[in-house]
Amino acid sequence: MRKSHPVRRVVLATAATVSGVVLLLSLKPATDPASASAAGGAASASAAGQEAPQGGTSAGTGTFTGDVVTTEYGPVQVRLTVAGGKITKAEAVQAPKGGTSDQKTALSVPRLNQETVTAQSASIDSVSGATYTSTGYKKSLQSALDRMKKASASSGSSSGSSGSAQAKTVTGQVAQTEYGPVQVRITVANGKITKAEAVQAPKGGLSDQKTALAVPKLNQEAVAAGSASIDSVSGATYTSTGYKKSLQSALDQVKTGGGSGSSSGASASASSGSSAGSGSGSSGAAQAKTVTGQVAQTQYGPVQVRITVLNGKITKAEALQTPQGGLSSQKSAAAVPKLNQEAVAAGSATIDSVSGATYTSSGYKKSLQSALDQAGG
Repeated sequence: MRKSHPVRRVVLATAATVSGVVLLLSLKPATDPASASAAGGAASASAAGQEAPQGGTSAGTGTFTGDVVTTEYGPVQVRLTVAGGKITKAEAVQAPKGGTSDQKTALSVPRLNQETVTAQSASIDSVSGATYTSTGYKKSLQSALDRMKKASASSGSSSGSSGSAQAKTVTGQVAQTEYGPVQVRITVANGKITKAEAVQAPKGGLSDQKTALAVPKLNQEAVAAGSASIDSVSGATYTSTGYKKSLQSALDQVKTGGGSGSSSGASASASSGSSAGSGSGSSGAAQAKTVTGQVAQTQYGPVQVRITVLNGKITKAEALQTPQGGLSSQKSAAAVPKLNQEAVAAGSATIDSVSGATYTSSGYKKSLQSALDQAGG
């Protein structure tokens, strides 16, 4: 038998060694610097308010990071982990640091995280002694929740089912209070309130402060509760009562006039705050619909007009709001019936002002025109 050459043995040994080294390298743990940097990239993407790319997010599942909220003692930012539409984890990506802030953060953040998971909303109590951190936390939390709802709504609408997954905006009726009108507008998607806002609220003097205090809380509670069964804000009873009345009327419109899978015409009338005579969808052109114009502010008070339209013609006009108090009440009583009559007769906003009630007449025509624009006339 022929002996193998020594050089050949050296070559074979070298090749075996190289193969062994390659095999060992291929079996190194996943926690290498490259994978760590990738994880850091995912975290930075999440911190920017984007959904974490892990596992491919579906409706109501993923990681959502809120806006950075700057407080007197430093920034606060909240990140949520959501599964199946429920918050499974809440954490503060940023919180005030340094000096006593470290102690307050260590005291408050774990409680806030826990309350968030329990409440499943931003309606959580502030931690005593950490008011600024608590306020910043709740603001950032709300923005994270808004992102979560937006992502859920968008994935729901793109799932291919009917228009029931589409968001629509509905404006409630004006609720008159002792200190001024209140009117609420809500955005609804998949049967849930995703946004609530006050289109009108009491203004002037102390009312400005009470409105600024009450309305954000009422908006937040409306979204969290998904109904008008919300608590009144202490110190703003009248505003709270008016808010709930207008909110309920908006919800009633969603239930009766909004219908799932409705046509674009019905959707447009809903967004204008009208209860757009929806019924049988085939003969929509022959159905009367009611449209409410925008509020026109005048020197003596707000004016708002509502019209009923049938076959492209105004069949009824009425003023929901007019200047009130002292001489204004007398002028409104004298002018409004004439303006209503002229609006029906003219079928447009090109009507004469009533002598002695110039401001009321001007506001009436502006609100009437906005109602006509909504009605497509």
